[in-house]
Amino acid sequence: MIKLWHCYDTRSLRPLWALEEMGLAYELETLKFPPRVLQPEYLTVNPQGTVPYFVDNDVTMTESTAICHYLAEKYDKNQFLVAKEHPQYGQFINWLYQSDSTFTFPQALVLRYRNIEPEQRRLPQLVEDYSRFYHAKLKDVATHLENRQFLCDNRFTIADIALGMALHFGEVIGLSDRYKPPVKAYLKRLQARPAFIRTRELGKELNPYIELLK
Repeated sequence: MIKLWHCYDTRSLRPLWALEEMGLAYELETLKFPPRVLQPEYLTVNPQGTVPYFVDNDVTMTESTAICHYLAEKYDKNQFLVAKEHPQYGQFINWLYQSDSTFTFPQALVLRYRNIEPEQRRLPQLVEDYSRFYHAKLKDVATHLENRQFLCDNRFTIADIALGMALHFGEVIGLSDRYKPPVKAYLKRLQARPAFIRTRELGKELNPYIELLK
């Protein structure tokens, strides 16, 4: 049995979206953000206190993009993968890894040191620096998407889930004003997918950004 612990519009959106796209049965536990503070009992489930936390029988995982990759391979959802024999396989893997390490990481720093930390611990210079870093890295994305609907093989894959979540999160926390037209159009296409729309209805009542981004 698959079970996912999820906070609204956080990294756990990736595996939740993947589950919806793949039509897999799962149980969902929605949490307040940040769960290690607002629901400390969650630490007995995941000592890291982070989301996502994913269980599939004896398998446990905490990395959002890795869970998407696991689901596609484990459950033979090959339409969401790029085969290793394909000339774009390396590109596909690179987008998967880059989605979190290059894009979501600076966003998390911006949100933390602009909105979450107490006033005396906030770091405006760090926020500015990592906002610039994020947008600088998006230049390659804009160029890549100029004549493409999706990242790889002219079709939707988990690479689009992985990067799409980062672009969506950038919009949520107010970093999308400088998105180039190809990036904006790509994000809107992803956000219009029925599985994405369903995903964003789940746990909506626990949306943390209503208060955080005031």
